[in-house]
Amino acid sequence: MEFNQTKTFRNLAASFASECQAGMRYQMVAKLALDQGYQTLNSEIKTIAKNETAHAKRFFDYIIQYNGNMKNVPVNAGFPFESGTVEDGLKFAAESERNESQLIYPEFAQTALDEGFDDIAKTFTLTAEVEAHHRIIFEYLYENFKSGKLFKSDEPITYTCSLCGYSFTSKEAFDICPLCKASQGFVNIKLP
Repeated sequence: MEFNQTKTFRNLAASFASECQAGMRYQMVAKLALDQGYQTLNSEIKTIAKNETAHAKRFFDYIIQYNGNMKNVPVNAGFPFESGTVEDGLKFAAESERNESQLIYPEFAQTALDEGFDDIAKTFTLTAEVEAHHRIIFEYLYENFKSGKLFKSDEPITYTCSLCGYSFTSKEAFDICPLCKASQGFVNIKLP
């Protein structure tokens, strides 16, 4: 059977589209957070959006590796279109990550195994693990944003550059990272 006739191929195409859309949806929530003055929340969400883009790239690479270029790949899948406040976006993101980690990617991994694509199955499994971690982050952000506890502390905060990983403790975050000179922002979230 040709690769483009397998369920694994269709699952990769749907996963590519889904991860691209998740990355864009998270960028929109990040922008809302930034507009409301939540720089660190913006940075954390943007980092997860980058992760989603990396997942999309990996699925894209498998399609090219196993099938080569194609002019058009029909994708028959449902994709969410939801909007609202930052709080709504965080809640929706947590639900979306739960579905990917507990239902979608485990099923896709099993299909890939059944069709003899062990490497793709492993990638779906590892992606599910990352999405489970994203769910934890989004649930944490949602609960703390909803309760008004997010980023409120008189204690010094440890900031980490979301590009190079440089960490420092300060009551004032640098506008530009002292190490890599990036200005995209810093993450100061302590996860459970």
